[in-house]
Amino acid sequence: MQEHTGARSFASGYLEVKNLYKTYYLPKRETGSIAVPTLEDISFTVKKGEFISIIGPSGCGKSTLFNLISGLEIPDKGQIILDGKEIIGQKGHVSYMLQKDLLLPWRTVLENCILGLELQNVPKREAINTANCLLADFNLSEFAGSYPASLSGGMRQRVAFLRTMLAGRELLLLDEPFGALDAYTKSEMHDWLAGIWPRISHPTVLFITHDVEEALLLSDNVYVLGPRPAKLKLQLSVSLQRPRTRKLVVEKGFIEMKRILMDSLFTLG
Repeated sequence: MQEHTGARSFASGYLEVKNLYKTYYLPKRETGSIAVPTLEDISFTVKKGEFISIIGPSGCGKSTLFNLISGLEIPDKGQIILDGKEIIGQKGHVSYMLQKDLLLPWRTVLENCILGLELQNVPKREAINTANCLLADFNLSEFAGSYPASLSGGMRQRVAFLRTMLAGRELLLLDEPFGALDAYTKSEMHDWLAGIWPRISHPTVLFITHDVEEALLLSDNVYVLGPRPAKLKLQLSVSLQRPRTRKLVVEKGFIEMKRILMDSLFTLG
């Protein structure tokens, strides 16, 4: 893996992914199956409280990586260590948010937010009190009794993010959570998340995106994966001061980091 411009290597951290391999076997009538190598020798380390973005070509294995970390799938080889403990194949250690908000249409904003707490058998009154403490930070207080159908795309994503936060895990996996939004709403969500993330419980975040500017605006470090079978091509440390706003995208330092990431993304090998 190439490191660039202030990038750091950590001997140990909150999350350690070591020498991870994954191959899928797809059925094929003539031969029985065909091997599709997806991840090849992926290693990286994340400190507690860091915001890490992972970018790479479509289909390179980014979501597969999240499925392995969350315990939904098992790697062929390698280690996944969270807070000093091996977690391969173990569920319940992370909160996982997908591109679709997956809100339940028959539940209000508040009821959707507390769903994870209810599944953990937290008493309903306690769950409601916990959610109410955060609704204002997410600009959702006045919509607590509204249903998802009445909300804008950005508001629905804020509800889904709050629900993910309330699941109570210190590691959040966010798989293109803003990918379906229009450009203006997406920009608003960047400003909102960049502002709220340092003020809330400051969880550790792994964030999948295809948007290089999004990665730079939100992240402490950006990792670039190559085409399938994906290898880690680049680690870029983002040295921009927080809080960050959209105004940064025209500044010289931001443009240079964007160039570095784009060169890595579109360079073969």
